[in-house]
This record gives sequence, C-alpha cells and structure tokens, in this order.
Amino acid sequence: MNYFKTILTSVVCSFAMTSMAQKYVGGDISLLPTYEEHGANYMTEDGASIKDMLGFFAEQGWNAMRVRLFVDPSKASAAHKGQGVRQDLEYVTQLGKRLKAYGFKFMLDFHYSDTWTDPGQHSTPSAWNSTDPEKLSDYLYHYTIDCLNTLKAAGATPDFIQPGNEITYGMLWPTGHCYPDGGSYSGGTFDNFAKYLQSGIKACREVCPEAKIVIQTELSKEQNVTNFYKTLSKYTNDYDVIGISYYPYFHGPLATLEKVLKTLEETYPDKKIEIVETGYYHKWYPNNATYNLKTTWPDTNEGQRKFTADLIEMLNKHQSVDGLYWWFPEANEFGLDWSTKRVTDDWYNASLWDNETGRALPAIKELKNFRSNDSAIKEVRDERQESGSEKQDGIIYDLQGRKVADNTSLSSLRQGIYIYNGKKIKK
Repeated sequence: MNYFKTILTSVVCSFAMTSMAQKYVGGDISLLPTYEEHGANYMTEDGASIKDMLGFFAEQGWNAMRVRLFVDPSKASAAHKGQGVRQDLEYVTQLGKRLKAYGFKFMLDFHYSDTWTDPGQHSTPSAWNSTDPEKLSDYLYHYTIDCLNTLKAAGATPDFIQPGNEITYGMLWPTGHCYPDGGSYSGGTFDNFAKYLQSGIKACREVCPEAKIVIQTELSKEQNVTNFYKTLSKYTNDYDVIGISYYPYFHGPLATLEKVLKTLEETYPDKKIEIVETGYYHKWYPNNATYNLKTTWPDTNEGQRKFTADLIEMLNKHQSVDGLYWWFPEANEFGLDWSTKRVTDDWYNASLWDNETGRALPAIKELKNFRSNDSAIKEVRDERQESGSEKQDGIIYDLQGRKVADNTSLSSLRQGIYIYNGKKIKK
C-alpha cells in the first residue's frame, strides 16, 4: 500500500479525532538511513523485496520510532563508530522529517555525549570542556534548545523526548556520576546530575510543550530502578513517562520485569511506563550474557518470536504500560560489500532481520499484538461538512490517520480498518 506522506492531524480542514488509550509500538531505527544508503537488501519473511521500509513498518502496525542524537559523533572512537555512532543533528533532522511525514510518533533520545551513554559510560561532550556544574548545566540547556528549535523548523518536532539515555547512574561524568540511591561517585553527585536533568527538562518544556518527557533507566538491578525514581522525586516530578531498558539475557526473566512494573505502577500511578529498549537473539546467544534463558527462549527464529509473544502477553496486563520499542530492529548487513559498505563492524543478531538472508523474522509480526486493545481513533467527524466547507468524497485513511493514495479503490485495500468519508469501515 502506498501512503501520502502526511498525517491526518496535520491536514487543514480534515477530520477531528477523539482517542481511547493510545499505545505505541516501534523501534529504535537510528541506523536505517545508513543501511539504505549502503544498499542493504531488506526482504519480507517470504523473500519479497521491501522497497519502502517505513511503509513496511507501518503495515506491521508500528506507529512510533525512536532515534538517538549525539553532540559530536565525529569525536567518537573508531570502535564506537563501528558500532553505529554517527547520528548528529543533521542526520537526526532528516530522519525525523521522514518519520513525521509518515505519521509515526517520534521519540528523540538525547545522549548528551559524543558517543554511547549507558550505565557504564557517560562522557561529557568534548566541546563542553568544563567541570563547573553551573557551566555544564548551561551548556546542556542551550544545546537542547538549539536542537529542538532546529527540529521544529524542519517539521520534525519530537512527540517524546528523553533528556538523557539510560541515566540510572547519572550523566555528564565525572561531575554528574552518582548512584541511584543518591550516593556520590568519584566526585560526582546526584545534586549535579539532577541539575543537568532539570536543565534538559526545562528546555524541552519551553520549546516542545506538547512533547512527553521520558526518563530512562535500565534494569540491571531491580532496586536500581525503584531507588532511582525515589531519589529523583526529591528533586523533580516534572516528567511524563518512566522508560525502561529490558534485555532478558542481561536483566533476567519476565518475572523480574513484572515485579518492577508492579512497584512502579503502585508508587507512581500518574506516570505512564514504556519499554523503550528490548530485544532477543535469534542466533548466537551473547557470550557475556548474565542470564542463560535459552531453555525458555532458544536463540532461534522461533525462540525470538516466543520471547516477543510472552513479553507482550505480560505487558498487556498492565494498563500503565503504553509503549514498546525494539532496539536496533533494522540491523541487516545482507547484500552489502563487507569490505567497503558494511554499516557495523560486527553483526547484531537480535534485530528483526537475518543478516545472512536479508529476510524479516517472525517476531516482527508479534509486535503489533501489543496494540491489540488499543484504538487510535474512537470517533471521526467531518469538520468540513460541519463548517459549511466543501466536502471531498472518496478519501481513505488508515486507522493511524495516514492518507491512502487517491487512486486506491476500496476493493483493493488489504484487510484492516479504515476511515472512508468520515466513517470506519472494516475490510
């Protein structure tokens, strides 16, 4: 199906929508433009060539995408560049424009570093050459303002913003290095970290007041997550979504995640919760895994699919959980000249494509089930008719508000739910 690159809510004199509980499913596709540029061969599970990756994702029921942003990735190490560190502001702006044009919700993930940030590394950007918390706070604030203004001007306004990536142990090390329970670490303090975080949130609220603020931690230890948000509550409650990274081979079985979810739901009933990173290997289980869960989910295509199905079954029992993002689903080195056109230096085998065949994996079909009890559009009314404007008959939209090509006939639509002349129809 071909979509006009527009969304229903941005069309003047179009339809007004009221929503039920909205849920978001998608992935962090930060390297997709590079794979496309290098000529990766993406195919469906049946071997049909995929010419339009964003259109394919939309057909799978995905409605949100996440993209990371580094301050100056040219300063990253060669090893980190070989892992996919390259997303500067220009790169992210162009990708963000594509996502918004297709109608995807856009989650922007500030790393506030020139390279990866995670529980083991949060280096301060090289251009922010200071150890003065006041100066660093100011750098971060103005950088965030500038980035968001650039994105807005380009038509790529984020819908969700992470002012920091996996910040369980703070950010802008060494000055913002701390423990989740508030303890200091090698001269860094939670006070400094909170100052930096609040500067980022302030900038986001000023430039993108409609965007949801996501605070992301990871699940390396159960108590880290609960301690972090408990400590953070002493400084600020100005965020909307609790974001969690969950990789079972590092973080444990589903029971561990569910225990944390229940605690968070009880303690912070006003917050939504999203799994902003997850994934599972379909081959070559990682040697550095903390947990061996291959008896539950073998490192096979079917094992990856079953993990996805089991995860979604559990998440759908929790009303507070409204987001699920697969990490690096687009990894696919098939068809690339490994000596000159490879995208990464090592294959990532927890993506949703097989690097050896270029074919989509069965797990991708499971992800849409996260939205099985979600209705993006509850009611549609034609405001053109109500206001006396000329009504345009024959317009078809999919349930996410994307306009279907004008020459598409009802009989040619694939199975699904659509809006036709302001009314829901089922094919």
